[in-house]
Amino acid sequence: MWSAGTLLLSEESEHPVTIVANILVGIVALIHVYIVVLEMVLWKTPRVRAAFGTTEEFAEQSAPLVANQGLYNGFLAAALLWGLIAPDPSGFQFTLYGLICVIVAGLFGAATASRRILFVQVLPGVVALIAVLIAH
Repeated sequence: MWSAGTLLLSEESEHPVTIVANILVGIVALIHVYIVVLEMVLWKTPRVRAAFGTTEEFAEQSAPLVANQGLYNGFLAAALLWGLIAPDPSGFQFTLYGLICVIVAGLFGAATASRRILFVQVLPGVVALIAVLIAH
């Protein structure tokens, strides 16, 4: 048993690998919360437009689609956060589901939008998934 909920209740879960796995999952969740904010709140701002290389016109036109994408990133973050606080086995299952979805979505994004997504989304997801599997 490895979830953060278990971490608070059991000496067994204080293993360093468990702690590292929980931290890595938390980082991936926070990355996706940040993506939600970028896509749903800040998309049309000059700073975000510059980061994504978009024009003001494109940002205006694409805002509804990007906000929808942001909502899906919010669902990924929610699954990961729930995985950290829910007791096992559901906590472990939500964490696996969330991380696998992050990786698949990241691979698709890297193939269709920007290879940078491999480093921002896929790599942290894979590292967290490996740590979770080792901890479990």
